[in-house]
Amino acid sequence: MSQIELKQQVASAAQHGHAGFLFPGQGSQYLGMLSDIASGEAVISDTFAEASESVSLDLWSLAQKGPAEAQALTENTQPLILTASVALYRLWLQRGGRVPSVLAGHSLGEFSALVASECLAFGDAVQIVRLRGQAMQAAVPVGTGAMAAVLGLADDTINTICADVSVNTDTQVLAVNFNSPGQVVIAGHAGAVKNASLALKSAGAKRVLSLPVSAPFHTPLMQPAAVALSDALENVELADAQVPVISNVNARPHTDSKTIAQLLVQQVVAPVQWTSCVQTMIEMGCADFVECGPGKVLSGLMRRIDRSKPCYGIESPAALLEALNQPAEVPLA
Repeated sequence: MSQIELKQQVASAAQHGHAGFLFPGQGSQYLGMLSDIASGEAVISDTFAEASESVSLDLWSLAQKGPAEAQALTENTQPLILTASVALYRLWLQRGGRVPSVLAGHSLGEFSALVASECLAFGDAVQIVRLRGQAMQAAVPVGTGAMAAVLGLADDTINTICADVSVNTDTQVLAVNFNSPGQVVIAGHAGAVKNASLALKSAGAKRVLSLPVSAPFHTPLMQPAAVALSDALENVELADAQVPVISNVNARPHTDSKTIAQLLVQQVVAPVQWTSCVQTMIEMGCADFVECGPGKVLSGLMRRIDRSKPCYGIESPAALLEALNQPAEVPLA
């Protein structure tokens, strides 16, 4: 994106009150999500009913009762989190919340952002992310890949060590989630992730934590899933986004539907540049943020990226009321 185009996006953001909306990705789910806020809110029950019919799966029961093992299956987790996020976004608008000036979602959350931007129809999105989850799980045999979170080490050091460990096509590991300064996730072949983890600890990482996932997301090993997603996107109609959406791939705002579709496919095999995504939103004029989805993962990352920018969750009645009552923050010139 050119500087002229970015300035145009900044001007567009300014017209909407500088509100940035963030949508969480896989890992934010938990048993009982949205239970406190759902009571008496037809928009939430209706959203879950619409999604459940779309994929022939009782997503509300899965959200409340699990079992946890079923909830954690990638093909179930992805439509579940998307549905919860869209339900909260619809409730926010119904209550008169500010229209966002720019949107971003972490990995899977980018699909929630695209629904909010009216780029992707909700029913289509639910079906696509379920297929995406199935394809991502099937792309690599269980036990072949692994992921680990690295805490307290510079990005450049992590990249260098991963490159040193990746000695051939069967031993690949790379940084795949740049979540915040000092928090990066690596992924790749299981043996390479193990070797990189040992080297990262020796290099001074505060902690290296193996993640409970069975597939190395956002690596080239996910190419079969990228192909499946590309085929699926060709069968749905995407509209130009009404609100700019920041791409995980290049951390730039986009509204063109064709470009967005291409970036969604790339996202499956490319690192999530979350720190840069948030920094771009701040550059565009966002002075406060709303986390729209289950959990508080993105609010926690925001405190590490820029503690001066408030980030409000809206998952409970009290949190929603607090966020709705916040005046629009206007950044200093």
